[in-house]
Amino acid sequence: MTAEATTAPPQLSRQLIRYTLIGGSGVALDLVVFLLLHNLAGMDEQLANGISTTLGIANNFALNAKFTFERRDRLFVRFLRFYAVGLTGIAFTDLLFLAFTDGLGIDANLVKAGSLPLVLALQFVLNRKWSFA
Repeated sequence: MTAEATTAPPQLSRQLIRYTLIGGSGVALDLVVFLLLHNLAGMDEQLANGISTTLGIANNFALNAKFTFERRDRLFVRFLRFYAVGLTGIAFTDLLFLAFTDGLGIDANLVKAGSLPLVLALQFVLNRKWSFA
């Protein structure tokens, strides 16, 4: 067994823990901005979602590049990839809004909150395999 094989699971575990913690800060930022824009400013939920998610993505990229994946090379390319992965989260959440808010009448705030863990898991896999590979 190689040294890499014996250290891969702990490294993956550390990355997942850091990604989740950083993701939590991005989720908090995303959710607070969404609530402010949608509930206080009266902005459409899809536009508010686009803005709030973009802020969360930028926050998470900076922190993950430094602390989770420890990659500081090709930052512009990595940010574009990370943002593309983030766009999958926006698109997925927008689909959930269409299905559950517009289709079933479920409150947009609940749909947004419920989408966050699903989006976090999907994006970890994509970012680990593509953005920071």
